[in-house]
Amino acid sequence: MTSIGRLAYRTFGDMDRAAREIAAAGYKGIEFFDGNVLDGEADDFASLRRTLAETSLALVAVYSGGNFIFADVLEEELARIEKAADAAQALGAEHLVVGGGARRLSGSRSGDYDALAAALDKVVAIAEARGLKAQYHPHLSTIVETPAEVARIFEKTAIGFCPDTAHLAAAGGDPAALVTEHAARITYVHLKGWRRDPFAFVPVGEGDCDNGAVIGALKSIGFEGWICNELDAWPDPAAGARDSLRFVEAEAAKV
Repeated sequence: MTSIGRLAYRTFGDMDRAAREIAAAGYKGIEFFDGNVLDGEADDFASLRRTLAETSLALVAVYSGGNFIFADVLEEELARIEKAADAAQALGAEHLVVGGGARRLSGSRSGDYDALAAALDKVVAIAEARGLKAQYHPHLSTIVETPAEVARIFEKTAIGFCPDTAHLAAAGGDPAALVTEHAARITYVHLKGWRRDPFAFVPVGEGDCDNGAVIGALKSIGFEGWICNELDAWPDPAAGARDSLRFVEAEAAKV
């Protein structure tokens, strides 16, 4: 695929089965990548609508993203994000989440953060025009990984903050402290487990990322939004989903 406007995030697998296993584990909502959602655009998302109806899952968010720092392709990237936002609106989602901000092979240039911030403000406008909340998701391998980089970009843009706890921890940050520091921006959260050695993403109650402290921080700031438990790959995905939910429920119940 060489068309910037057609590039998308996608999970390769049976999304209907995944949704059913997620619902059976006890979850109330789900997030999809833009590519998996837009696959159903031609028939008004009939298959996805049926899956959501039969599982009683709410589509909470659609995830998209882009490089955002290259002026020549920005229009194409934003056009694709508009399509993702249109789909999110049509399916009743609350959030539009984007990741990105390319880290050049030669290193970041002085204008890259300004370019990223300007693009993210355009994402905010795209989302607001459709009744969605726009969120930025810092991610390993982008120019927003470390706490200093997180602070730097949020000085320049009005977009919301969707903390991904594993990515923040793996970049050397304290996710609970970042939740407290940026509390006013947070209306949606990705909880994710991370193991330092050997590097792996794991269920949220395992590994070296203190997601219990994150849940405590969310309680302390009065957070009442959706929390998405995220797990990239696991030998038994359904068991990983169940274990993650049990951990969150137990931590949330603590006084």
